Amino acid sequence: MHAAYEAILVDLVEACRRHYGDRLASVAVYGSVGRGAPRFDSDVDLLIVAEGLPARRFPRVEDFRAVEEAVAPGLAAARAAGLRPELSPIFKTPAELARGTPLLLDMTEDARILHDPDGCLAGVLDRLRHRLRELGSRRVWRGGAWYWDLKPDYRWGDVIELF
Repeated sequence: MHAAYEAILVDLVEACRRHYGDRLASVAVYGSVGRGAPRFDSDVDLLIVAEGLPARRFPRVEDFRAVEEAVAPGLAAARAAGLRPELSPIFKTPAELARGTPLLLDMTEDARILHDPDGCLAGVLDRLRHRLRELGSRRVWRGGAWYWDLKPDYRWGDVIELF
């Protein structure tokens, strides 16, 4: 992975710790950066899990602005090196994370957990991996994209519960 992306991740975790304090449960990077295969124009896809987040998306994004400002110098350095990183955060509370989201499917394979002192995210991902194994699920690659075959032996009327 390009060293500039690694530097951004280090700065990002520290900025999240300062901003969210004890409310911060987990930080993970996923997508191409999480897989360790970023391109020059890769977004930094993030999952931020924290207690006490505002109820709606836009206030959560506004709250994150302090973190973005803290990592701005690292983003600028990466741009000076010819990269075009942009932060793309998703915000969840621990309760929302426990209810599940399709985002977690890909994270079972390509997330890199950066902060998770109590195992909040690791536990959810481990349980989902176990469930996917029970179902025989697999991520099927076609060219540069993929889809999930959640239950290869699916029969009409089967109910697939993941979370």
